Amino acid sequence: MDVWLRSYGGSNLLMLMLMLMLIIFGFFNSVANASFNVTTIRFNDGYSPLFGDGNLVRSPDGKSVRLLLDRFTGSGFISSKMYKHGFFSARIKLPSDYTAGIVVAFYTSNGDVFEKSHDELDFEFLGNIEGKPWRFQTNLYGNGSTNRGREERYRLWFDPTKEFHQYGILWTAHNVIFYIDEVPIREVVRNEVMGGDYPTKPMSLYATIWDASNWATSGGKYKVNYKYAPFVSEFKDLVLDGCASDPIQEVLEASDCTEHNAHLNVQDYVTVTPERRAAMRNFRQHFMYYSYCYDILRYPIPPPECVIIPSEQRRFKDTGRLKFGGSHRRRSKRRGRNPSVSTDNQSSM
Repeated sequence: MDVWLRSYGGSNLLMLMLMLMLIIFGFFNSVANASFNVTTIRFNDGYSPLFGDGNLVRSPDGKSVRLLLDRFTGSGFISSKMYKHGFFSARIKLPSDYTAGIVVAFYTSNGDVFEKSHDELDFEFLGNIEGKPWRFQTNLYGNGSTNRGREERYRLWFDPTKEFHQYGILWTAHNVIFYIDEVPIREVVRNEVMGGDYPTKPMSLYATIWDASNWATSGGKYKVNYKYAPFVSEFKDLVLDGCASDPIQEVLEASDCTEHNAHLNVQDYVTVTPERRAAMRNFRQHFMYYSYCYDILRYPIPPPECVIIPSEQRRFKDTGRLKFGGSHRRRSKRRGRNPSVSTDNQSSM
């Protein structure tokens, strides 16, 4: 490497790096600009406030909502129905400036109905000190398998505080895909060995903002500074394309989602085209900085859904030394007003 640097010079190296980043960004943008064909709904047609009272502010036309965090409370909303499979998305803009200790979450869960056997699919955005970028993680739980966290952590190729970007969760009987601006960033394919660790029960869709000072930024080193409050996250273009299902009825008798699943399977976001597959590969190569699949201290034998990619394995050979924990789980009841914060330790790299 030193010989290569001497041959090309520092300025040329910088230029090459900039060119590479431009190519990567252009590739992502070309994929992201191929927008999905989705139907958005007004807030009142699919959601209701979860907690936060006046810190949940709906727009006059009902098409968007702001969630605020101040020194008194965070805020959140929940879908009015629970769904068995579907595509759930929103265009989100995150708080700017100093956001240490703040978590903005967009996720599906049934923890308020199945407290000991809940399922969950997460986007969790982890704030940071001023001038540093937001980082985020995705996670998956099935049938209460919280002892086997499946989190991955990433950076973004854009500033999520400057403008809205779409974040989507596709959940089918066969796979789960997390999307950002139509770029798939992670896919979990169900297999028989996973058993109940794959989410199978109806879930609600949630969005929350809350104080996670004890773990969100550098393991709790940096706390929420309410001098910068209120912290505002904005949501619009809400999508709930799922099969509405009663969780109690689901336990007694499987819900009939045949018609909706047929509709789901022909949608654009279900197919990972070669272009999207390449975009996902590029994203994970350049922006993923933790994956549980390569954490050999936690999992000497990788969980059954992990597909070990040699190039990724070489990159994450020391990842097992990192410690992760903490979650928004169990912080509120379905109709709770304010979340309690997990006391687990979690470091934000």
